[in-house]
Amino acid sequence: MITARGLTQTFTSKAGREKTEVTAVDGIDLDVAEGEVVAFLGPNGAGKTTTLRILTTLLKPTAGTATVAGYDVATQAQDVRRSIGYVSQSGSTGSVTRAGEEVVDHGMLYGMSAADARTRGQHLFEQLDLEGLWTRQPRAMSGGQRRRLDIVMGLIHEPSLVFLDEPTTGLDPQARANLWTHIADLRARRGATVFLTTHYLDEADALSDRIVIIDHGRIAASDTADNLKAAVAGDLVELEVAGVEQVSRAAEKLAALVAELDGVAVDGHRVSGRVRQAGRAVPGLLRDLDRTGVELSSIEVRRPTLDDVFLDLTGRSLRES
Repeated sequence: MITARGLTQTFTSKAGREKTEVTAVDGIDLDVAEGEVVAFLGPNGAGKTTTLRILTTLLKPTAGTATVAGYDVATQAQDVRRSIGYVSQSGSTGSVTRAGEEVVDHGMLYGMSAADARTRGQHLFEQLDLEGLWTRQPRAMSGGQRRRLDIVMGLIHEPSLVFLDEPTTGLDPQARANLWTHIADLRARRGATVFLTTHYLDEADALSDRIVIIDHGRIAASDTADNLKAAVAGDLVELEVAGVEQVSRAAEKLAALVAELDGVAVDGHRVSGRVRQAGRAVPGLLRDLDRTGVELSSIEVRRPTLDDVFLDLTGRSLRES
């Protein structure tokens, strides 16, 4: 569905008389298969938005090639636009036009008849829990309802590929969870290919078949969430020691398990380090600590998260960006 080779985008920035060339996308290769749900992640300034703009024909690449739904983004932009649905982060609905009228107008822009667009739109309203809102103005809808209306607009012409740019930004947890269900249904019910950007790592983990991480304009990783998390060096074991005089002994025992990894960190009464297969190693660690008289206030074992993956690959948390 999406194929990019050597995709590059440079911009010229100007400060006074000085001109500087900035490379936003640096020769990336990207493949998305039909029916796949891919989450595209990257910190601010990594090239994520620029890549999305190229793939949706809003920006012509400086170099390289990309085909979307079988069409070249540079030379067949109109064919690409007819084949995709695009739900922007800012939304595409007006505030005063009635929702159903706007959906019908949008469908007609894609060559649908008014009758077909109305039938298709009303069916989508039912599927996306918007029944009874056909004549309501978007400004009178909740945030979750407006985002689902945006998705109706993106699906009205039955595209085989849907781009979702930050689809749940600004929604409350209940509205986010509800929208997750509808996004998952795009593939399950319609067989659609979904390419989404998000700053919510739990969203990427829950919805996507594969995660692609971009940093400094280059693809830093592309794999399933489970494989990316498995590549992080072990589970995080955090010990809180009852007495400060016992910290060094606790650190020594934990270091025996993590010496080949990232080492041990000490912060006050807390000792932490990454341990491979911690579920097997921790019982023995607890026995060793008990034999040497180390008393624990608490112990916590955390499996690697996507934020750990992001930190490992980019040197920063996605939340920080």
